[in-house]
Amino acid sequence: MKAIHTSSAPAAIGPYSQATYNKGLLFVSGQIGIDPSTGMMGKSFEKQAELIFDNLRNILTAANMSFRNVMKVTIYLEDIMNFETLNRIYALHFGDPYPARETVQVARLPKNAALEISLIACDRF
Repeated sequence: MKAIHTSSAPAAIGPYSQATYNKGLLFVSGQIGIDPSTGMMGKSFEKQAELIFDNLRNILTAANMSFRNVMKVTIYLEDIMNFETLNRIYALHFGDPYPARETVQVARLPKNAALEISLIACDRF
């Protein structure tokens, strides 16, 4: 197993890697809407989502991949009422065939984030 790290995404806030890679599979840890250059959380749901997708893109790039390599996405929402907004932003980053996905509402996220997204990608097609 190889740890993937980039300074273009927030450092892990606990004892875990931004991502790990093994045998063609990349497992990206849950990302919340933190700006890696300031360490500040986005003020709105939309800004947090945009920051998350930027951070995910940067982690994928560090592993020589892109959103086209993503096979599975897991999304945690603090408020399921943001589901439509999430889908609009999500569709800007993924195309057909879309990755498998689940989206669930949770009671609370680290740093009181509005959402958290993790993913699994594969470099072999």
